[in-house]
Amino acid sequence: MALIIGSLILPIFAGCTNNNTTKVVEENESILLATTTSTQDSGLLDYILPKFKEETGIEAKVIAVGTGKAIQMGVDGEADVLLVHAKSSEEEFVKAGHAAERFDVMYNDFIIIGPNNDPAGIIDKAKGDVVAAFTLLRDGNYTFVSRGDDSGTDKKEKGIWKEAGIEPQGDWYLSAGKGMGDVIQMTNEKLGYTLTDRATYLTMKDTLDLKIVVESDKKLLNQYGVMAVDPSKNAEINSEGAKAFVDWILSDKTQTLIGEFGKEEFGQSLFIPNAQ
Repeated sequence: MALIIGSLILPIFAGCTNNNTTKVVEENESILLATTTSTQDSGLLDYILPKFKEETGIEAKVIAVGTGKAIQMGVDGEADVLLVHAKSSEEEFVKAGHAAERFDVMYNDFIIIGPNNDPAGIIDKAKGDVVAAFTLLRDGNYTFVSRGDDSGTDKKEKGIWKEAGIEPQGDWYLSAGKGMGDVIQMTNEKLGYTLTDRATYLTMKDTLDLKIVVESDKKLLNQYGVMAVDPSKNAEINSEGAKAFVDWILSDKTQTLIGEFGKEEFGQSLFIPNAQ
C-alpha cells in the first residue's frame, strides 16, 4: 500500500529533480502483506522477508491477523497481497474477483495439543482421529480453548465440530479471540486442549506443559496460499510490488528457503513448500 516514508521523502522534494525523487521512492518501496498469525509466530516471516527486501528492494510490511480478517482486508482494498490458510475461503475470494489468481505456497498440519497427563485419554481412545477427540472433549467437559477469531485455524476447528455434529458451548469451551501464540499460552495456563498448527507449537513447546495428543489425521492438512489483491480497488494498491512478492515466494529459490526453515532447530521443516 503506502510506498513512501514521508520523513525521508520531504527533504528530497525540496531540493532535487523529479528523477532523483523517483529513485528515492523506489528505494523505499513497500507492500502491505496481510497474513495469518502462524507465519509470524512461527518465525517464518522473520526468516524469509529480509531476503525479499535484499533481492527486490521492496519492504514487506506485515499485518498478522486471522485469515478471515486478512481476507476481509483484501476485500476492502486494505492490503496488497495475502498469505493465508483457508483454501475454500481463498477460492471464494478469487471467484468474487478480489484477486485474479491463487497459488499454493506451502503446507504443514494441524494438531491437537493437551496436558502432558492427557486427562481426557485422547491418545488411547482417539489416536489419530480428530473427530473422535473432539467428541471426547465435549463429553467429558474438558477445557478447550478456541481461537474464536475467524482465522484459518478457527475455520478448520469449526469444520471439525460440525463434522462431529457438535455445537460447542458451555463453561468448558473458551473462545479467546486471539492469535495462535496467545491461545497456546492460554491453553497452557488452563491445562486445557486446543487445535494449533504444528509450526507455532514447535516454536513454543519447550516452554509448555502440553504435548501432541492427535496428529496425522488427513483432515488436518494445513495448506497456505498467496494472492495479489485486485489493483482496481483503489490507487493505493501496489500491484507491481504484490506481483513481485507472489513471483518471489513461488520461486524455486524461496521454496527451498521455506523448506529449510526449522530443520536445524527442530529436526524437521516447519513448512513444506509445494508451489507449482
